[in-house]
Amino acid sequence: MLVDHHCHLDFPQFAGDLDGIVGRAKAAGVETLVTISTRIRRLPDLLAIASAYADVWCSVGTHPHQADEERGIETDEIVRLSHHPKVVAIGEAGLDYHYKHASPEAQAEGFRRHIAAARITGLPLEIHTRDADADTLAIIEDEHANGAFPGILHCFTGGRTLAMRAVELGLYVSFSGVVSFKKADELRAVASAVPLDRLLIETDAPFLAPEPHRGRTNEPAYVAHTAAAIAAARGIAADELATATTDNFFRLFSKARRPQQRASAGGLAVV
Repeated sequence: MLVDHHCHLDFPQFAGDLDGIVGRAKAAGVETLVTISTRIRRLPDLLAIASAYADVWCSVGTHPHQADEERGIETDEIVRLSHHPKVVAIGEAGLDYHYKHASPEAQAEGFRRHIAAARITGLPLEIHTRDADADTLAIIEDEHANGAFPGILHCFTGGRTLAMRAVELGLYVSFSGVVSFKKADELRAVASAVPLDRLLIETDAPFLAPEPHRGRTNEPAYVAHTAAAIAAARGIAADELATATTDNFFRLFSKARRPQQRASAGGLAVV
């Protein structure tokens, strides 16, 4: 069994094919999906998708790209919305200095509000960080001093220092299809260094399809390729990696329920 804890089923690339997306994921052994919020004001769309499938969950949060747009949404509102039974995570929130779609000030404010919501609710924060290792780490350390909070560095592409310090602070580190790219040797080294009990995998679909689907629209079924790439880098069986990351998910995302049906004993399906 595999889990894709970070995908975007509400994005237009998937319109009209959600049954197919979820069905292909299950056929590949990906039994549980979390569709991630990028705008709190669009949460009803996510809830409609999550409510339509027993093993699809969602988060509530504001992507750093939309930090200026949703600057007025306070921690109390995030906490209130998180009470919905299908909401199992906070975010995604964090810092993105690559595209600079929102001001650094608004991104930092939003990041701290979401951290506070994760601390209050106990739900894990999906942390987005790109080209912002130093500032991300500074905020995480500063906020951790105010009280621990659960979270994941999602779609990790940063340096080893950030990854290992995050683990020391009790966070998890998650890798997407980028880890399968031919020139991603340094990232695979980081993925091999993260303790197995703090490791997660994801697609970030519809983006960043892993090899051999690179350049195409990504979908949750393809997380099997990411699992295979990390397992090979670590020198372990793909089934061992799948079991560990699935157990990690349900330990961290404690509000999500395990599906009634397990993946077949025949191993991972690679599509």
